Amino acid sequence: MGSSHLTDPRKKFHTDKFPDQEQNTPALQNEMRPKPDSGEESYKGYNRLEGRNALITGGDSGIGRAAAIAYAREGANVAIQYFPGEEEDANEVKELIEKAGRKALLLPYDLREDGAATEIVTKTVEAFGGLDTLVLNAAQQIANPSLSDLTMKQVHDTFKVNIISMFETVKAAEEHLEPGSAIITTTSVQSFDPSIPLIDYAATKGAISNFTVTLSSYFASKGVRVNGVAPGPIWTPLQLDNGKLEGQIPEFGQNAPLGRAGQPVELAPVYVLLASDEGSYITGQIYGVTGGKPIDL
Repeated sequence: MGSSHLTDPRKKFHTDKFPDQEQNTPALQNEMRPKPDSGEESYKGYNRLEGRNALITGGDSGIGRAAAIAYAREGANVAIQYFPGEEEDANEVKELIEKAGRKALLLPYDLREDGAATEIVTKTVEAFGGLDTLVLNAAQQIANPSLSDLTMKQVHDTFKVNIISMFETVKAAEEHLEPGSAIITTTSVQSFDPSIPLIDYAATKGAISNFTVTLSSYFASKGVRVNGVAPGPIWTPLQLDNGKLEGQIPEFGQNAPLGRAGQPVELAPVYVLLASDEGSYITGQIYGVTGGKPIDL
C-alpha cells in the first residue's frame, strides 16, 4: 500500500532530459529552461534566523538564491553579492527578501578584483549594523575538453573567485563575527570525485573543503561555527555558462543514484540548519547534498 504522506525523491522535481541550451556570460536564472526552483513559491520559514544579518556571495541565482530566500523567510536581513550583469536575477531576490519583511542589500562586485571581497563585508556591516552569518558561495565553473584548452588566465580567475576571495572575505569579516555567528562555504562533490573537464574548478573545491575544516578549528575557540555544503549536480545557471561540455546539458544529473539533477531549494534547509542555533554543536563538517553520490574528505 502506498502512503499519500510520502514523496518519492526520484520524482519530486524535473526528471526528463533538459533542453540543450547555453547562455552568454553572465548566465541568468530567468532564461533557463526549465527555470530552477530556488524556493520562490515553496520555502516556508519558521523564524530560525530571527534578527540575523547575513552576507551571501553569488546570491542572485542558484544555490545562493535559495539560501537568500530561505534566510529572509527565517527572519534574517540578507545582503547578496552578484556578478555585474546579473541585475535581473538580483532584483528578483531583493523583492523576495523585502516581501518577507527583511532588509535587502545588493552588492554588484566582481570577486576577481582586489579589494572587492573586503568591500562587500564593509557595506553589509554599514547597511545592517552588523554581520553574523557568512555564506561563501560564489563560483566560476568553465569546462574544457582538454588541458591544452585550459588557459592560465582561466586558472587564475577560477582560483580568485572560488577560494582566494573566501580568504579575503573571512579576513574582513572576522572582527564582526561574535560568538554564535556562522560561516558556511559551498564546496562540491567535485572536491571528492573530480572530473577531468573541470580540473581547475575541482582543485578549488578541494581547497575549499580543506579551508573549511581548518577554519573551523581556528574559529571554534571564538564561538564561531564553520561548515561546508558539497552539492552534487544542481540545476543552476553555472551549468549553462560554459559549465558543461557541448552536448552534456540534456543528460545533466541523470547519472546520480536518484536519477535526476537536484534543485537549489533542496539545499536551502541545510544552509539554514548550519546557520541556526539548531546547529549549535555542528562545526568542521562537510554536508553532501548530491543525490546519492558519496563524499569522503
